[in-house]
Amino acid sequence: MRKAGWRGCAPGTPVALSVSEVTDSIEGVVSLVAAGVAFLALVVAVIALRRTSVAARRRHSRQVPANLDAVARAVGDLRVDSARALRHLAVVRYDAFGDMGGHMSWSLAILDDEGDGIMLTAIHGRSDTRTYAKNIADWSSSTQLSPEETEAISLARR
Repeated sequence: MRKAGWRGCAPGTPVALSVSEVTDSIEGVVSLVAAGVAFLALVVAVIALRRTSVAARRRHSRQVPANLDAVARAVGDLRVDSARALRHLAVVRYDAFGDMGGHMSWSLAILDDEGDGIMLTAIHGRSDTRTYAKNIADWSSSTQLSPEETEAISLARR
């Protein structure tokens, strides 16, 4: 004997239901909500896929240099050049004489990454201003440095 399917239909027979028949039960309501959420998820996925493919096309449209070894060598050369650049700077202002005010004297250290460069110092007095330049090698000088000049090198080294 053959068992009857849903509502008396034979098993495997397609059944057409109206919305009112499905929503009569809680299971029907839950299934309609699930179908709606699944549809929204599909729409969001399609939109995201389109945006991703547009962004990928934009990224691939940029030209990559054919000779990447030449680019790598150029970057290496730039790193060497930047290490020799005078990019460590510090200024210390001070009163060179007790009777003078306003911190008009100063020492300026201009150094590269290895501590090579120059120290400029201006000593301001009542009647004149004297300017001195000293070579700096490996964060020190062959000539004697004043405490302010030593402080300027320390600040530039940071």
